[in-house]
Amino acid sequence: MEIEAEILDPFQLHYSDLILLSSVSTFSDSSEQEDIARLDSISKTILETLGPTGPGLLVVTGVPQGSQLRSNLLPFARQLALLNPYDCRRILKDHGLGTDVCLKNPDRAVSSFAFQLKYVQDTSVNISSNESVEKSEENSEGQKNVDRLCKFQDDKFKKVGNSFKELGFCLMDIGLQLARMLDKAIGGKELEQSILESRTAKGRLIHYHSTLDHHLLIEAARREVSVKGRANCRVQLRQKLKFHREEDQTLVKASELKTSLNEATSCRISLSNLWQQWHYDYGIFTILTTPMFMSSYQLSTTEANEQECSPPDGHINLLIFDANKNKIYVVRSPPNSFVVQVGESADILSKGKLHSTLHSVCRPTKRDDLSRDTFVVFLQPAWDKRFSISQHPVESRISDTLRLDTSEQDPDVLNQEIHRIIPALSSRLKDGMTFAEFSHQTTKQYYGGNGVQSKRKRGNVSISNQSHWRKRSAFSCFMFTSHFVPKAAHPHTKKERKKSQKRNKRLAHTKSKK
Repeated sequence: MEIEAEILDPFQLHYSDLILLSSVSTFSDSSEQEDIARLDSISKTILETLGPTGPGLLVVTGVPQGSQLRSNLLPFARQLALLNPYDCRRILKDHGLGTDVCLKNPDRAVSSFAFQLKYVQDTSVNISSNESVEKSEENSEGQKNVDRLCKFQDDKFKKVGNSFKELGFCLMDIGLQLARMLDKAIGGKELEQSILESRTAKGRLIHYHSTLDHHLLIEAARREVSVKGRANCRVQLRQKLKFHREEDQTLVKASELKTSLNEATSCRISLSNLWQQWHYDYGIFTILTTPMFMSSYQLSTTEANEQECSPPDGHINLLIFDANKNKIYVVRSPPNSFVVQVGESADILSKGKLHSTLHSVCRPTKRDDLSRDTFVVFLQPAWDKRFSISQHPVESRISDTLRLDTSEQDPDVLNQEIHRIIPALSSRLKDGMTFAEFSHQTTKQYYGGNGVQSKRKRGNVSISNQSHWRKRSAFSCFMFTSHFVPKAAHPHTKKERKKSQKRNKRLAHTKSKK
């Protein structure tokens, strides 16, 4: 299904203004009164943008070193995604990274690589990563016909761990500054305190596969896992791509007309084969880089992999659904900026003053050679954070959402389909629930046996470095279409589960006596 979608240019917040707005200092002399008025105006605009009547997302520009950190990390996404599963898992383990997709599944539409970020940076993490690399190199020396390839790969990916952490902490800082600013604007310290109490956040490096990437993985899966087999596979695919490129030269040139694309107010998008299905993020904030589009024509060399294509359709392929206007918008964002989206936890903690964003990711139109790379950080409350929804606006907003596609809107096939695959917030959230319980219910109702999206094709969970990811599923705010869904989240340890079971038994026994 193709539709004409309006292009949304979100409010742009400069990083320097964000720092001023989140600062506790106040202005005093008259020369600074103009700045106070300007910042007050920006603050009001932010609240409107992230509030119930706004789109629920904004763009942060001018982040120091943001462009360089983005360029350092994003090219690794595609390089890791196209490695064979054994080498990919080895490299991820060497750098303390994990994956929440099945790398052995060549039909996956998305590859995702994750790392748990701590607010207090521990230098031992770097030491551990270095030791793992050395150990891996020692072990690989005895493997004939493999040691040179492993050494080459280790050198190629030696900076992936540090690049991951540097960009991750940069995005965490943006989220914390925004939380502090919003706390000042709406009153209280719920947002910042909830983020800090969690002590961790999750960073995820995501590669959205092009059609030709998919063919490469299929070809590789059919061959023996050997250096020779992979080399032959690349040669054959390169020949296919050469033919495809000659056939598509006119289209590639047309996509590079930046001026006309930047001036466009609407565009055609396809909803029939989404890269990522419609969903809400259920943390506090989701901060993500503007994506890097790569052409699959550029294959084996490092130089080619580092070349970035312009957004082919003039936007970043991020779709949002505005329930107030009953419209789908496609987001356009400046290069090297960072998008901040409101999650459902922020909606709840702010008592409805902030509004979570219903969104998805579409594929480029007529450009099946393009892949999409981005880096995302999810900020969330602590697992034991309790939500209270009684006697505040969230309850009425939940009820309104339930009636959205029946009593308040004209019948529309597209909107009905979107709401059909989104479990109602009221069915996932009960008064007094912890964030852990809420995340468990959310994942279950999306992807459980009877979940609204459970019938979609999915692969098995595969986690590298399991010790880092016992709490992985509740971080899984991104819901990938046609390849993977996380298992239901249950962040408690075995000891905590036993305590919880005993406590529930005592409560049940007390109620039965009454």
